[in-house]
Amino acid sequence: QVQLVESGGGLVQAGGSLRLSCATSIPTLNSYTMGWFRQAPGKEREFVASILWSGGSTYYADSVKGRFTISRDNAKNTVYLQMNSLKPEDTAVYYCAAAPTVGRIREYNYWGQGTQVTVSS
Repeated sequence: QVQLVESGGGLVQAGGSLRLSCATSIPTLNSYTMGWFRQAPGKEREFVASILWSGGSTYYADSVKGRFTISRDNAKNTVYLQMNSLKPEDTAVYYCAAAPTVGRIREYNYWGQGTQVTVSS
């Protein structure tokens, strides 16, 4: 069974930092892209960041460039999202997702249950 479990969310003041973790049960991630998404109340789910497991190439939404960093731990099959200089606009439920990847084709078929991040002003 494929499982993705997020952790690390919480309440932080503007300007603070949080690190989110996503532990996976996928035995090998060599052919996967791992992504972070977020959804604020009343809004569509939006892309935040992704990492290609093989090689470690990363991609970020413009809204988080320079503030967030996605990374991976090969030994733990875990992906992280380091969030610095947090803003109230970052408040959302954050989800991790896994996408089997062939070339430029990726489908995020596996999702975690989310972790709440709240940034106060």
